[in-house]
Amino acid sequence: MTMSLNSKTITLQQLAKTIDHSLLKPEMTEAEVIAGCEIARRYHVASVCVKPCHVRLAVRLLEGSDVAVGSVVGFPHGSQTSEVKVSEARQALADGATELDMVMNIGELRSGHMEYVRDEIRAVVETAAGQAIVKVILENAYLTDEQKVIACKLCEEAGADFVKTSTGYAPTGATVQDIQLMRKSVGPQVQVKAAHGVRTLEAVLAMIDAGATRIGATATAVILDDFKKQRDSTVV
Repeated sequence: MTMSLNSKTITLQQLAKTIDHSLLKPEMTEAEVIAGCEIARRYHVASVCVKPCHVRLAVRLLEGSDVAVGSVVGFPHGSQTSEVKVSEARQALADGATELDMVMNIGELRSGHMEYVRDEIRAVVETAAGQAIVKVILENAYLTDEQKVIACKLCEEAGADFVKTSTGYAPTGATVQDIQLMRKSVGPQVQVKAAHGVRTLEAVLAMIDAGATRIGATATAVILDDFKKQRDSTVV
């Protein structure tokens, strides 16, 4: 069920647990992944989201912590075949991932091939069943509002745990309006993740108030340090 969070009452611990610390840049080195996992552990975020080749490393680094390890499927364009996406999911699960951020086939949705899109998502969801949650990236930059709503419905029908705004590789990312639209377009059992361009505490809190319960972020330390400073300054 959807968590009930708002910017006025959220605690530092709750805020940290909305953040998926993103370590997905193509040029990212192993040393940078290690440093990113250390930030995730220190701040007790919800998860790290790493490239498939780094899942085993992240699992090893975060063993014994309260931080989940996630990876990506069909990233970043969503154009792999369904069989390849299922294979990617299986490999990530075998390597220890417990969260999968899967890119929907954007072109197939825009072509009106709804059954294909739903069946592909369902195939990944069924592969992950009992092992990982699945977040489906819609890549809203390329969709009309009507298509965003349709995509949300297909994700829900396919059993996805989350709908997510963006990969970070399209022209635009998360907006408050899109989070509100996505939240209205799915039932309470499906959560909403905001990603791409959510770099400040103000932006994170706005997304949470719009209905997001996960945030994809790279500026994790800055965001959480700012929150702590802000809340500490209000304590008499």
